[in-house]
Amino acid sequence: MSFLFGGPPKLSSDEKIAAAELELEMVSDMFNRLVHSCTKKCIPDDYRESDLNKGESVCLDRCVSKMFEVNVKVSEKMQEVSGSRGGAGGMNFGGGGAAA
Repeated sequence: MSFLFGGPPKLSSDEKIAAAELELEMVSDMFNRLVHSCTKKCIPDDYRESDLNKGESVCLDRCVSKMFEVNVKVSEKMQEVSGSRGGAGGMNFGGGGAAA
């Protein structure tokens, strides 16, 4: 009943820890997929130099930017759908709308 009259239910410490662990796992998974995908796309298998060249660097920057942009859009859509169903809202993997 507290949900109807007193706002959202209060989470216990164990539930907060579980939610934080789940979010950390999801962020780590997104980061690992981003690294794998952008590295595969932008850096050739045969390394010629120890540093990134300009083309590789620009490609990685654009790839990461697109991944974050898509993540924000997907998170917003999930929150919209969840809100229309009366849910508590979706998780935003990046912690917010702006990417650094």
